Amino acid sequence: MKIYNGEGMILGRLAARVAKDALMGEEVKVVNCEKVVVSGAKTGTFAKAKQKRGWGGHPMRRQVHSRLPDRWVRRSIRGMLPWKQARGKEAFKRIMCYKGLPAEFASQEIITLQDSSVSKLPNLKYTTIEEVCKHLNGKA
Repeated sequence: MKIYNGEGMILGRLAARVAKDALMGEEVKVVNCEKVVVSGAKTGTFAKAKQKRGWGGHPMRRQVHSRLPDRWVRRSIRGMLPWKQARGKEAFKRIMCYKGLPAEFASQEIITLQDSSVSKLPNLKYTTIEEVCKHLNGKA
């Protein structure tokens, strides 16, 4: 089982690494999901998130975009998986995301990825998942 620390990590790079490990058969946990970073200007990120929430369609069959940080990260990881195929669905079941650091993982080794850190961004335009969820009136 691998436990990734999401604090200060870029969402896309973290999601790609987690999806790859899950497809290889690893049980993967992501902690501190509210501190994961989305690159880009805040106004653009907030506008895109609000637009996603407003997409309509049939209420029983439309996509659900959550306002909870842990579910937001898990949904982003799902985008990196072939989840319509059986192996993608199985891999998605092996992924779990948590807000904060649960007590059960406090004593275990937590992986912090240096290659997907926010320090790799060429500029300072980024926002956290927690800020995006708060902007959408979520319980972040």
